[in-house]
Order: sequence, then structure tokens, then C-alpha cells
Amino acid sequence: MSLSVPLGRQKGLSLLEILVAFSIMAMALGVLYRATGSSVRSVSIIDATQRAASLAQSLMALRDAVPASGWIDAGETAGFKWNIRSAPYQTTVTNPAVPPLHEVVIGVRWADAGVERSIQVTTLRPERSPLPGGAAR
Repeated sequence: MSLSVPLGRQKGLSLLEILVAFSIMAMALGVLYRATGSSVRSVSIIDATQRAASLAQSLMALRDAVPASGWIDAGETAGFKWNIRSAPYQTTVTNPAVPPLHEVVIGVRWADAGVERSIQVTTLRPERSPLPGGAAR
């Protein structure tokens, strides 16, 4: 028994089959390129956001209490612009042993590829009580 290829039949791939394979490969590479590119951008955005959050946390750690006059400050660090504002926070507590609270808001802004991004961190801090004789602690 012998196997023979009938005349008129060819072995291998036709030009049309090769073109279709290259087209499918080009589309798949295009999708892969877009996915990789957006992942790199996402990593960059996440990195900048983490650095901004670390800056806000460091600024928050500067003070464990707020003066009665409030806390207002602003500046720029490593490409991040930040500002700090505080305002008295109203509570229903009337105990004189409990210090009044201030709501402290820290905003951090930065530019990322021409897009303005920002985060805002809010917390409560006690008011710094004056020492006897009028000096602040």
C-alpha cells in the first residue's frame, strides 16, 4: 500500500493562509501592546498616588494637636503641592476634661502627563491646651 499525493494537490500553506495568519498575529500583538501600555501608565499613576499619600501621612504626623487658632500651611515637595487647613469640629460632648477637636484636611496635588491629580486626607486632632501662664504646649 503506497500513499501518494494526487496530482493538483499541493503540500504546505497557500499565500492566503499565510496572510490570514499574519493578520491574526498583528491584531493579537496590537491588543497585547495596548494592554501593556495601559498597565505601565496604571503603575505610574499608582506609584505617584502612593507617594502623595505618604507625603500627606508625613504632614499629618507633624502635629499631634492643633493650636486654638487653627493650622494653615502650604508648600511644595518633590513635585507635589500640598496644603493644610483646619477648622473647629462641633461635637455634643460638654465635658471640660475633653479638649475641643479640629478637623484637619490635607490636600496633595500633582501633574501626571499633563493631567492634574489630587488626593485629600481628613482627620480629627485635639486642640492644644495652653499651659498655665498663657504659654502653649
